[in-house]
Amino acid sequence: MKEQKTFCSILLVFVLIIFLASSVQAFQITSFCPDTWVKGEGDEFFIISGDGSLSGLMVTDGEGSLKFPEGSFCRGSVTVAREGRIYTEIHKTPPDYEIYDTDPDIPDAIRSGNFQMGNSGDEITLTLNKKTIQEIVWPGDFKKGEGRVHVLKDGVWDIRPYYIGQSDFEPETFYDVSLTAFISPDCSYEVFEDAVSDADSKIKLNVYEFTSPEISGMLSVKAAGGVSLEVLLEGGPVGGISSSEYYAASEIIDAGASVYSVETENGHFHSPYRYDHAKYMTIDGENVLLASENFGRTGFPPAGTSGNRGYGVYIRDASVASYFDNIFETDIKGGWVAPFSKKAGSPEESLGSSFSRVFEPATFTGVSVTPVVSPDTSCLIEDMISSAEYSVDIEQAYIKNWSSGENPYLNAAISAAERGADVRILLDSYWYNTEGEDDNDEMADYINAVAQSKNLSLRAGLADLNSLGVEKIHNKAVITDGKSVLISSVNWNENSPCYNREAGVILSGGGVAAYYSDVFEYDWERRQGCGATGSMEVLSDDGGYFLKCMIGLFVIALFAGIYAKRRM
Repeated sequence: MKEQKTFCSILLVFVLIIFLASSVQAFQITSFCPDTWVKGEGDEFFIISGDGSLSGLMVTDGEGSLKFPEGSFCRGSVTVAREGRIYTEIHKTPPDYEIYDTDPDIPDAIRSGNFQMGNSGDEITLTLNKKTIQEIVWPGDFKKGEGRVHVLKDGVWDIRPYYIGQSDFEPETFYDVSLTAFISPDCSYEVFEDAVSDADSKIKLNVYEFTSPEISGMLSVKAAGGVSLEVLLEGGPVGGISSSEYYAASEIIDAGASVYSVETENGHFHSPYRYDHAKYMTIDGENVLLASENFGRTGFPPAGTSGNRGYGVYIRDASVASYFDNIFETDIKGGWVAPFSKKAGSPEESLGSSFSRVFEPATFTGVSVTPVVSPDTSCLIEDMISSAEYSVDIEQAYIKNWSSGENPYLNAAISAAERGADVRILLDSYWYNTEGEDDNDEMADYINAVAQSKNLSLRAGLADLNSLGVEKIHNKAVITDGKSVLISSVNWNENSPCYNREAGVILSGGGVAAYYSDVFEYDWERRQGCGATGSMEVLSDDGGYFLKCMIGLFVIALFAGIYAKRRM
């Protein structure tokens, strides 16, 4: 009996040692923001994650330290803010503790000295029973920045840039979905009109630019008829809000719509996104229309008129609609959102160019849908390309290098070619994407040079807009292995996936990718230097510039021949 007691005592001590050892590792500072948008940084905060008693836990910055009141306990995480009142105003929820007493309903941390995290650089240390369990130093461990929230995930700080107020939606896939695929300029207007006609109770619309008088007209009819219409617009698009957008927004406001705009600053609040660049609309909480195109005449041109080349999809699934409704509600409730200010405007002018449609809308069932939200899950685009085995077809408005000097999406495409996949990249040739010194033509040259140097099945070209009959390539599409397709608003620059609010979907199965592959083939065969039959492909691998050189040499040879003949 005595031996059993001795054994149990030893076992108890052993378990206690293990518990204490594990508790040392249990607590970590997993998120903090030292440099907020608010003057004085009253809303600066840090979050400690873990489970257990907070007794013996201390945070110090070398000038001050913080402890927790007796009996404090952490169940998952605790948030500590400098001033609870201003933190609550900014984040819409109170912190668990505050450092300085500003709100009697928020418990105070026990402060010693002056604890305040430095904007330009500092060091904070987390200790348990005077033993250091975590040290954080900046700059060094990560890149500092105003409004930037530093997040520790899987042992790494700042896997993606994160700013105060940004959402953190997780990837999710929805199965057995029915949808209608459509193409701009061919049939985008027709499907948009059908989607609006389907609305019985509510429409929620988020778009970067909203200028089409036809679209504002059909939405006004719905709003006047009792359908709840909420619209969120970018308040500072490049070049400012146009007269045609003021006209369209004012028309639906007069019909009873609630229209809001994302502002850079609104009092204490600062937009967490560079631009609200998304382009989607939910219908009755059951359907979603999403496209690469803005809601104007170039993106959704009336039948018979030209516009941009873009992809779109009308998804009929309540679960997918709920996902995008959550995004919409999250964004429209931000303190940086303000009521749209009406202003006199004039309707958007018609492009005036005629267009004969080639592609009809098509309905598919049994499709898997994975939403892509920037900056939350834009990493899914790189993952999609990296998973390709046989082919990658890319149609983009443009491709730009990031601040690192490279583009991770393009690198993923080149890596796919190095694995043996056939990779084709089609870029826009509109003047503002080709007249500079670092534009699509130079990018096509670079891609083709890489292909030649490494002997890869990798080709890049510029679209022949005249042959296609479209205004420009505004697409942001990827098709992999002929089985999956990305439809989105995400441009291939650094700003779009990292700092903008963007929206897209990856569609797989049900044969839907084949529909968009047919469109890509049609466009690819009409790239510059190729012609409609594809018979001059060898001349197009450098974006058409080899063809230009050959024509130039032919002209020189012709004149040389004439000159020689006259000398004879």
